[in-house]
Amino acid sequence: MRKIILMASVSVDGYFEGLDRDISWHLVDEELHQHFNDECRAMGAFLDGRITHELMAGYWPTADQDPDSTPAEVEFAGIWRDMPKFVFSRTLTTADWNTTVMHDVVPEEIAELKAQPGGDLAVGGANLAATFMRLGLIDEYRIYVHPVVLGQGNGRPLFESPDVRLNLKLAGTRTFGNGVVQLRYERGQD
Repeated sequence: MRKIILMASVSVDGYFEGLDRDISWHLVDEELHQHFNDECRAMGAFLDGRITHELMAGYWPTADQDPDSTPAEVEFAGIWRDMPKFVFSRTLTTADWNTTVMHDVVPEEIAELKAQPGGDLAVGGANLAATFMRLGLIDEYRIYVHPVVLGQGNGRPLFESPDVRLNLKLAGTRTFGNGVVQLRYERGQD
């Protein structure tokens, strides 16, 4: 059965974005971007919230046509376009780029997606991740800690759900040349 994997970048103090959705502090160099490409290429689908999907759809469909794009960005543009995507939104009715719109997170429907053949499912977007966490649907967490502290009140924390306690088991770590550290956790015993 496929796993649901949360892949997220955070500051040392736990923010995934700064004020006004600022992610300029994310240290995505060629090494880290290639790692993301390798991870994403193996996925079976992307599960995103509306905001994340719209941000991605606003850039990646044509990113490989920009002469300033790096080789890793050109590669990811193709990965993103070809990957099946599920966007969870109560307001969207249709979406382009190989995307299916789902209006609610229904655990039985997620179980059906997991039971299908293919690669694992990557969940993206803080609101959607919080819903998946609350429902106990995330099997693995791949947290990329960037060597920056944004300071209290200067961003949005990745884990905002005060009513969710997760017991996780460390499954691996990896350090990148730019100082980013990947922490890979699996769900532990609740």
